[in-house]
Amino acid sequence: MHKHISVQTKCFDAAEEERRLRQGNPRIGAVVSFLGLMRDINEEDQVSAMTLEHYPGMTEKALAAIVEEAQTRWELEGIRVIHRVGELLPEDPIVLVMVASRHRGEAFRACEFIIDYLKTRAPFWKKETTADGERWVEARYSDKDAEAKW
Repeated sequence: MHKHISVQTKCFDAAEEERRLRQGNPRIGAVVSFLGLMRDINEEDQVSAMTLEHYPGMTEKALAAIVEEAQTRWELEGIRVIHRVGELLPEDPIVLVMVASRHRGEAFRACEFIIDYLKTRAPFWKKETTADGERWVEARYSDKDAEAKW
């Protein structure tokens, strides 16, 4: 099984990442992806920028553990997880999760599982810039609820 995990500052091309995931594997019958983008609003506040920080080494290990868990639950042909860090602006891509499998059901479930776990188990910290200044973003209860369903 092909897998790729990256934490990076540079932008990525989702179409190119899909090509890399599928390349040379005719067993793939489904590719499901999640592309997370930076919004210009959080709650009711306008957000002009966001800084994402991580703990190098620990973050990649956490992502690898999530990918390994997905592999044990579903028959998969490939997984790509890319998460950006650093300064981001509205409309910038933040995270990409792509899962390839022989059948769509496994790809959908594994993709949703990975992003749900990533939101709660991977050590990332978000700082938003608003008209009132900068603030750190708290974890959402809805993310914990999404993780709990697995």
